[in-house]
Amino acid sequence: MHESYFIMTRLRVLTLVGTICLLAASCKHDSYVVPVENRTGDPTLCFERDILPIFISECAKSGCHDAEEHEKGYVLDSYDNIMKKGIAPGNAIGSKIYLSLVGYTEERMPEDAPPLSQAKTDLIKRWIDAGALRDSNCYTPCDSNNFAYSSAIQPLVEKYCTGCHSGATPQGNLSLTSYDAVKSAVLSKNLVKCIKYEPGFSGMPKGGLKLSDCQVRQVEKWVAANMPNN
Repeated sequence: MHESYFIMTRLRVLTLVGTICLLAASCKHDSYVVPVENRTGDPTLCFERDILPIFISECAKSGCHDAEEHEKGYVLDSYDNIMKKGIAPGNAIGSKIYLSLVGYTEERMPEDAPPLSQAKTDLIKRWIDAGALRDSNCYTPCDSNNFAYSSAIQPLVEKYCTGCHSGATPQGNLSLTSYDAVKSAVLSKNLVKCIKYEPGFSGMPKGGLKLSDCQVRQVEKWVAANMPNN
């Protein structure tokens, strides 16, 4: 009797556990979204200055999440499109886009390209956690007299260009991940005319996110100084 009672009790427990597991697996909860009135923003960040260039360069490149391809239903070329799905304001860990960028999902993004740097994913996380606000017309500190490669040109290229122009299959078969590659692009690809969106040239960066006049002037001064690796 004691043995049969034990067996029956164990079966009931196993059945209960199994039921709970099935219910848990079938339940899907939306990620928590911070109410609009509680989204404080981060005063050190600006969407158009700090966040949008990352999405444009790393995600909205040709063949991925641009308006033409909209891979897997995502278009990541503007604030409105970025916010349509995959972003839970105030909750980066609950945001599918962020989880994909840091490799927490099976489909790491960007595909067929180096992972985003820690600095870039940290910026996106801070932006989402602070409410994913749409800051625009933000002040962008720029000194056109600073045109050293290490402090001005290289950071500019990494922010606006290497998302498309890196990896095994860079856009236009042009990689911009080294000093020599950037210098070669200036000499052979008319890089300055491209960033100035001159007629007859492919405007860079794509997506209508032009460099500021000050940033263009930095590049022009660096080129005029014979492109030192300083």
